[in-house]
Amino acid sequence: FDLFGLTLDQEKGLEMRKWVLSGILASEETYLSHLEALLIPMKPLRAAATTSQPMLTIQQIETIFFKVPELHEIHKDFYDALLPRVQNWSHQQCVGDLFQKLASQLGVYRAFVDNYKVAVETADKCCQANAQFAEISENLMVRSTKDCKDQSAKYSLETLLYKPVDRVTRSTLVLHDLLKHTPSSHPDYPLLQDALRISQNFLSSINEEITPRRQSMTVKKGENRQLLRDRFMVELVEGSRKLRHVFLFTDLLLCTKLKKQAAGKGQQYDCKWYIPLADLTFQTIEDCESSPVPLVQDEEIDALKIKISQIKNDIQREKRTTKGPKVIERLRKKLSEQESLLLLMSPNMAFRVANRNGKGFTFLISSDYERAEWREIIREQQKKCFKSFSLTSLELQMLTNSCVKLQTVHTIPMTMNKEDDESPGLYGFLNVIVHSASGLKQSLNLYCSLEVDAFGYFVNKAKTRVYRDSTEPNWNEEFEIELEGSQTLRLLCYEKCCGKVKQSKEDGEVTDKIVAKGQIKLDPQTLQSKDWQRTVIAMNGIEVKLSMKFTGREFSLKRMPSRKQSGVFGVKINVVTKRERSKVPLIVRQCVEEIERRGMDEVGIYRVSGVATDIQALKAAFDSNNKDVALMMREMDVNAIAGTLKLYFRELPEPLFTDELYPNFAGGIALSDSVAKESCMVNLLLSLPEPNLLTFLFLLDHLKRVAENESINKMSLHNIATVFGPTLLRPSEKDSKLSSSSQPISMNDCWSLEVMAQVQVLLYFLQLERIPTPDSKRQSLLFSTEV
Repeated sequence: FDLFGLTLDQEKGLEMRKWVLSGILASEETYLSHLEALLIPMKPLRAAATTSQPMLTIQQIETIFFKVPELHEIHKDFYDALLPRVQNWSHQQCVGDLFQKLASQLGVYRAFVDNYKVAVETADKCCQANAQFAEISENLMVRSTKDCKDQSAKYSLETLLYKPVDRVTRSTLVLHDLLKHTPSSHPDYPLLQDALRISQNFLSSINEEITPRRQSMTVKKGENRQLLRDRFMVELVEGSRKLRHVFLFTDLLLCTKLKKQAAGKGQQYDCKWYIPLADLTFQTIEDCESSPVPLVQDEEIDALKIKISQIKNDIQREKRTTKGPKVIERLRKKLSEQESLLLLMSPNMAFRVANRNGKGFTFLISSDYERAEWREIIREQQKKCFKSFSLTSLELQMLTNSCVKLQTVHTIPMTMNKEDDESPGLYGFLNVIVHSASGLKQSLNLYCSLEVDAFGYFVNKAKTRVYRDSTEPNWNEEFEIELEGSQTLRLLCYEKCCGKVKQSKEDGEVTDKIVAKGQIKLDPQTLQSKDWQRTVIAMNGIEVKLSMKFTGREFSLKRMPSRKQSGVFGVKINVVTKRERSKVPLIVRQCVEEIERRGMDEVGIYRVSGVATDIQALKAAFDSNNKDVALMMREMDVNAIAGTLKLYFRELPEPLFTDELYPNFAGGIALSDSVAKESCMVNLLLSLPEPNLLTFLFLLDHLKRVAENESINKMSLHNIATVFGPTLLRPSEKDSKLSSSSQPISMNDCWSLEVMAQVQVLLYFLQLERIPTPDSKRQSLLFSTEV
């Protein structure tokens, strides 16, 4: 019910109109008091200018207070006309003509802004030349408004001269708010639209000029503050992760928060804190009181990646339908939420800085490469910064406002922010051989680590052994790195600091010194070849030789039966157990025994890559039935043994869970009823051929024992399921959904969804307290194995 024939939403909007206009009136009243405070000293200064002892010349007065009387008159007229209309409010009341008139007078602001820099410089010179004027300019009295309890407040001349500049940047916001709450049928609507158009055009034409003027005010004369770099980073604030935009200038580090953008409003930042570089120090966990970094569980990170892949898959599917953009927009919003969460949760490496009072601030970074870059550039700049200083609130506001114009990173690093024509990156496996390093000036204990980008951030993927006391280390170690939309490979060389105590991984601290670092782009064209590509990364006079070979997911997922049936790799499990007259293949037993002997406390066991050459040597020994294989294993790194066991299951011509039953396992894990799910999953498991079942139960017991040491080896049940799920369940090529896919992006997301099901199946059995013995298999089945 509405007297004016309006809907309830429109009625509510018109009520809001009154509240918006009330806010505008209050803002205008405050602004007028600021302009009046500027006008008050003008009259006595003018009168003194004609005497024999003038404080300022007429020319100086005209320059400093240029256009202030005109601005006051314009806003006084606007306020006086708006006040009675708001006091006699009705839903039909019109105010658009007043805003249209105000917008038409914006030319006065153009003149004020053009003169602004000269006005401030003239005022500064006059303050230095005349102590009496300096005293006046620091103590201008602003009358209180109705809502203010204090009778008056003191402002500096510089602060008040900045008010009209700031007013210009806010001119469109008021009109946006007003339009939002004005029905399009209201007579005010076209008038407000016109006023908004004029304001926006004026603002866009003048913004280019305002920013440099603001920026020029952020440093004292004769100094030149420049932006060196800026990045989005995660700050740890009282245990919570907060997204920040960090700006490094030539003399200070500024931490800002990106404000939420209102409709039609440009980007804006809030300053959280700043540290002059002369006062900045780097902290480690020992010399600060900050608590250890709260780690996010890997399963949470993986679950987010899966959700992101699902949403991307949905977006690709919707693009091929004709449902319209609304569905896609909704999905993109969900994608943004999940990617923002991933960005906040994924980093766990601490980057700690402190100010001269010892107050510490902690950022979380996922890449040691990036942390080293920040430290290097800050240390280099600190050599040029000797003086401490503090910024006034006005200077800080100007500096923060200038960040919008100066920023080099304009979007949060998420995959959804990439343009459609940008490279989606590489999906699959990159084999990297780290050969050797040359150019070292002295003998060092040196090792390398490799980082690649995935989901918008970098992560460490592999690490060579330490090559001791050499100027020319020869590692010749091969690693297999999974790529998830990766575009860059980074390499870091560390000097092993044996005399120092290493920090625990929770602290994210590495005390080993970075000697050199470099990166190369992963060029899809170059890596298309199936041959090894040799390359050199040159950095700080040191060169590291690498070889790389890329295998796309569609090829890396193939299960390849072995032509040599006398071996064990690529041979059906029932053939091997029959030949060996064993219930569980000997390779599985021997690898498990060696890992349980000395690998249960190894951090990242099964997750950290073993040296590929060692794995291939073990593979060859098992295939040739070498009797010295047990001796070989005792001398090898335990990660190579774990890698050999994973490779055995990966190269089975048919998965341990069989091609035939795989669709049923995938269907069973999706059941919502827990009782039905358990009956289905257990009976499916007991339907496996006996060698497959017994081998799985043997492996399952071992993996549960690995997870019991999670506090030391960091391998939770979920981590183990992530590593082994695809290895044990991924169907052979003829049954894979992937082989028929023609769209790479869709294929990658489809792959992620399929992997999720495989991980969930294994996790289900790892979490199950008791699995019936194989004898129960002979009992009658209560439930069908078909789902």
